[in-house]
Amino acid sequence: MLERLLPGFRGLFYKETIRFMKVPIQTLGGPVLASMLFIFVFSHVLGARNVAFADIGYFTFLVPGLAAMTMLQNAFANSSSSMIQSKITGNIVMLLLPPISPLSFFLAYLSAALLRGVIVALLLLAGGALFEVPSLPHPLWALAFLIIGGVATGAMGIITGVYAERFDQIALFQMVVIMPLTFLSGVFYSIHSLPPLWQTITRLNPFTYFIDGFRYGFVGTSDNPILLSLLVTTAMALVLSAIAWKMIASGWKIRS
Repeated sequence: MLERLLPGFRGLFYKETIRFMKVPIQTLGGPVLASMLFIFVFSHVLGARNVAFADIGYFTFLVPGLAAMTMLQNAFANSSSSMIQSKITGNIVMLLLPPISPLSFFLAYLSAALLRGVIVALLLLAGGALFEVPSLPHPLWALAFLIIGGVATGAMGIITGVYAERFDQIALFQMVVIMPLTFLSGVFYSIHSLPPLWQTITRLNPFTYFIDGFRYGFVGTSDNPILLSLLVTTAMALVLSAIAWKMIASGWKIRS
């Protein structure tokens, strides 16, 4: 049934999954280890300060935010690197020859990016749970923002991978867009601890709503109204997905 609705999806999704699972130390272990170092350093330095919500320890505040940030970064990295690698090596031609529909092409890349992001986030949460068992008062909200966030950045990675012509262009976009927006999205601090001007600037960052919404599932408190976060993140995911699918369907910079 799946093959009839989405011809080629299963095989391409399997190929994309195997691509990052063959090097788990690089694609999964590395991001988890880097985030665990953030946890140890920041929880030690800022743990005694009042930087989080009332009655919520800094460790409990920090771990979900880092998990969401790492998920966003890795979902983007997976789809963008896979797309640019296929274009540069020329093996994307082999994907265009079989009867794979543009929707199957898009969903396979997007699903693999989402899967990598979710795995990394779960590994990080499991590592954090070794030191402090997290509460999870709203698991469905956490799951919703985990999926929506992975879809948004996975689609953003596809767009960047299609547009880029060299690996350094991907690296530049990660360095000047993805990294600053994820780091300055309230991962390490509550927005309410900032001066009014910086609160306004932070709320203009769309990644803030992914981080805040995912953390809400774990601590039951958020900097922004949860429905607003859901609206902003869902709109972003839908718009980016539509653009990514349209770019693939048109064949722009893929077939030529």
